[in-house]
Amino acid sequence: MTAIAETAAKTVLICEDDPNLRTLVRLALGDDGYRFFEAPDGPSALALARRTQPDLIVLDLMLPGRSGLDVLRELRNARDFAETPVIVISAWSDSDEAAVQAGADRFVAKPFDPDELRDAAIALLEDDSANE
Repeated sequence: MTAIAETAAKTVLICEDDPNLRTLVRLALGDDGYRFFEAPDGPSALALARRTQPDLIVLDLMLPGRSGLDVLRELRNARDFAETPVIVISAWSDSDEAAVQAGADRFVAKPFDPDELRDAAIALLEDDSANE
């Protein structure tokens, strides 16, 4: 009989309009006990965040409906998400400053190195666990 994990799986919300990139993000993060939810646009990203209360959000800047920066600003202004770690991914490498100013914890440029994304996620989730 196997031991039951003492902690619940971490929830990761992936906000990316390209389904192939959503899959790549899931593969990069691995299945080390993560539960994934996916949003293809800004409005559904906000709705899913409210519904799932993710432990980590991976957010593209170029989203239909509402930009990733708009989504990030709204998340940071909501008490429930003020401290939720957010990794912004974008092909616009010059957007890193705008993303950090809007409240991103990390910026990863596309095309991203899967190891870099995974390492950033692990570091942010460990920091978040230490603060609980």
